Amino acid sequence: MSNKLVAAVAQTATVLFDTPATVERALGLMADAAKRGVQLLVFPEAFIGGYPKGADFHIYLGGRTPQGRGEFRQYYEAAVTVDGPEIAQIAKAAARHKMYVVTGIIERDGGTLYCTAVYIGPDGQVLGKHRKLMPTALERLVWGFGDGSTLQAVDTPYGKLGAVICWENYMPALRMAMYQQRIALYCAPTADDRDSWASTMQHIALEGRCFVLSACQHLRRSQFPADMNNRLPEAPETVLMRGGSMIIDPLGKVLAGPVFNEDALLTAELDMSVIPMAQMDFDAVGHYARPDVFSLHVNTAAQRAVTLDDAQGAPRG
Repeated sequence: MSNKLVAAVAQTATVLFDTPATVERALGLMADAAKRGVQLLVFPEAFIGGYPKGADFHIYLGGRTPQGRGEFRQYYEAAVTVDGPEIAQIAKAAARHKMYVVTGIIERDGGTLYCTAVYIGPDGQVLGKHRKLMPTALERLVWGFGDGSTLQAVDTPYGKLGAVICWENYMPALRMAMYQQRIALYCAPTADDRDSWASTMQHIALEGRCFVLSACQHLRRSQFPADMNNRLPEAPETVLMRGGSMIIDPLGKVLAGPVFNEDALLTAELDMSVIPMAQMDFDAVGHYARPDVFSLHVNTAAQRAVTLDDAQGAPRG
């Protein structure tokens, strides 16, 4: 296992409803990161496809509106597929820069959108993805629910790499499922720009004895589509998401950030040898666990709405 790598988190905004422009922004940031020697770059939650903070899609209990459905159609059309041309462009750039990339996307699958994190390797291959298990509040009406089949972290020369998205980080069982995989690079793409988020990230770094890389957007009202309803103030300079991206080591030391109210590319050198030193006195799924008292069952099977049987009666997806 390699002992050191340079990692970065990108604090920037989606070009809402202009996915090609957002991809170009991602490619530019990857090039900038490569010049700094970055080997792992993390983008925010829903970066490609967008997190339209303040939008309500005209949803209310018992009803929807034609205008709201029209806004959802625009959002749907801005979403991407994991095997589509947008991810292929980013993967090609990842190979050119020999860089791992974790990016939040709005993933389109049939008639459903998912808030997903995609893992891309330095060889330009998509290594895996994680779909957000539990969308928060109004998110549940525009995003589907992920399942346990996308909880798998992926191998890198630096240790296991995985992502837990935004308020999923408040789900203790999900965190334990990640720790059990011996995650070393815990990515936390988010839309939470509150002061309290930093303490959550520090807690997870200490609890999981892992490096935590959190990326949040910096989005202003002027960057929000003028023709889309927004419940937040109309002043162009109103900050819809103020960032707060940061990188933390396994003993809770803040290596970079948090930075607010500006675009930023935060970098830090990660010394992976800190992980076993940190685990000397705490290992949440090892010597500090009490499996005789507590146990956790994780269902990692893909959940399908329809299963078709073949002529011999065997199920097929």
